[in-house]
Amino acid sequence: MSRRILQLSAIALAACLAAAPAALAQGGHDAHSHGAGGASQAYMDAMTTMNDDMEKMEMSGEAGIDFALMMIPHHQSAIDMAKAYLDSGDNDPELTKLSQEIVAAQEGEIAFLRAWLAKNGR
Repeated sequence: MSRRILQLSAIALAACLAAAPAALAQGGHDAHSHGAGGASQAYMDAMTTMNDDMEKMEMSGEAGIDFALMMIPHHQSAIDMAKAYLDSGDNDPELTKLSQEIVAAQEGEIAFLRAWLAKNGR
């Protein structure tokens, strides 16, 4: 690469690095605030948590056990996303109703899965 391209690349990298703390601070703020931006960040956080939890799991090799174990973080993510929508203040009647139904249904399914796992020695 030419020296000029390297200089411009270094300047662009420095600008990105300089802006990163402000962008991270803003993102951290949005994650804890209400409104669409905060909800969007909460949706991404829920997915990240679910993926992290599922990746850490050790598979037993038993289809039923593994299914139940993997479904719990999956359902928890749905609950977290639905609650984020409800907290967003958007208040679309159809999405509000659906979000409330998701929370109730997924909490019930998590309780069932935990009881099933306990009954099956997990």
